[in-house]
Amino acid sequence: MCFDAYDSEGFYDEMFDAAGKPRLRASLLADKISALNDGELSRRQQAAERALLNMGITFNVYGHEAGTEKVWPFDVIPRIIEHAEWQYLERGLKQRIRALNLFIDDLYHDRKIVKDGIVPADLVESGKCYLRPCQGFDPPGGVWCHITGTDLVRDADGQFFVLEDNLRCPSGVSYVIENREVMKRTFPQVFQGLGVVAVEDYPEKLLETLQFVAPKGCDDPTVVVMTPGPYNSAYFEHSFLAQQMGVELVEGRDLVVSDGYVHMRTTHGLKRVDVIYRRIDDDFLDPLAFRPDSTLGVPGLAEVYRNGKVALANAPGTGIADDKAVYAYVPQIIKYYLGEDIILPNVPTFLCSDEKQREHVLANIDKLVVKPTNESGGYGIVLGPKATPEELVAAADRIRENPRNYVAQPMLNLSRVPSLVDDRFEGRHVDLRPYILYGKDIFVLPGGLTRVALKKGSMVVNSSQGGGSKDTWVLGSDVIPTVTNVAGDVVVPPEPPSGPTQRQMQTTS
Repeated sequence: MCFDAYDSEGFYDEMFDAAGKPRLRASLLADKISALNDGELSRRQQAAERALLNMGITFNVYGHEAGTEKVWPFDVIPRIIEHAEWQYLERGLKQRIRALNLFIDDLYHDRKIVKDGIVPADLVESGKCYLRPCQGFDPPGGVWCHITGTDLVRDADGQFFVLEDNLRCPSGVSYVIENREVMKRTFPQVFQGLGVVAVEDYPEKLLETLQFVAPKGCDDPTVVVMTPGPYNSAYFEHSFLAQQMGVELVEGRDLVVSDGYVHMRTTHGLKRVDVIYRRIDDDFLDPLAFRPDSTLGVPGLAEVYRNGKVALANAPGTGIADDKAVYAYVPQIIKYYLGEDIILPNVPTFLCSDEKQREHVLANIDKLVVKPTNESGGYGIVLGPKATPEELVAAADRIRENPRNYVAQPMLNLSRVPSLVDDRFEGRHVDLRPYILYGKDIFVLPGGLTRVALKKGSMVVNSSQGGGSKDTWVLGSDVIPTVTNVAGDVVVPPEPPSGPTQRQMQTTS
């Protein structure tokens, strides 16, 4: 099966260049796939889908008319990132999360960045995820954002941009691990000679991170994963990570506050819990401190947390840095706290809360992507160039009614990767969500979750909106020759220049 008829259709293709030749990083994989007999790749795809079904790798879609639970959509052709390119991304992600953690800590303490006029006070105060009860709190080790999923996209020139940060309860990492397992089971020969970096140690790294943030004096901390329950869209992941770490999966009803500590109900009585990896939004954690109608949380949990008798990951209040309006200020946040220029640039972003920028958005709404500042999963997004006139009018009305709740960005031509469609290859748009753990050190899982828009022409990659995924391969340093300088250091892609994109970012924030 060969790629002779494959057409990139003018988009940046990560496997083939504009002349249709395999890029250096993908040449060996392209040769392996092209050497397969007719029908072999389709059989491998079918085998992968059966493996996913047999392994119970599923996700839930709220309100889906065909039922809630679906087998995880997967495409058997992997996405490749070469070693030097990954070094660049890793450096940029570590810079970003370090600065955002300092930003969150500052907001809940001295608020110097607000006092110095870098980030507007009203932007922070009006943030849906800004929690005043967290004011003055010091999380263990000074770390607020222990687990982050940062969404990256590649534009028409192959340049990476950060699309958004996910610092509340980022999901998807279980599929990274299971995608790799499925590939090894169904298509092992494609790995030969490529030196693909392993991802299987993530649960071990996650457990180390959670143990690090345990309250002082806990030599052997008890860690649990707290889930809203089996009807949550990411329940498979909650149970998977708990099983892989060897810890208990609990719901709020399994926990109780007693004698100033959090305890887990067991068949042998109450057992103290020291660290909770919570997969529940802030509002639902404790009905006494936040939403009184929450049946998912634990009464009194917030007080135990504030007293330093239990650790929560991520820390409550972290979501203020998840706000898409705050996202527009990340270049300034990095400069303010680290004294560095941003390595991985933002997509230029217009804040509808700003009158001048709002006027620009409303005048150009048919050319822009409009996003709610605190939604996830692709919900509420309006793609201007693809929207109907009625949808654009409705979006404009929502912006006028609640401008703080919306931002707008230019619609990027996302990069594409060949995908198997029936018995042929077609390009499909992708993004990338690497996962960052922040404990004693910062660890970035090599690669991350490549989400793919399986519908032809679609730019929406979310699984809840019809997207799927691919295995993401970061190649080892000994696989693809890299350019080195006279000192023998690997030369990675340069930091983004201060061109029009950087100027536009400055004017929109």
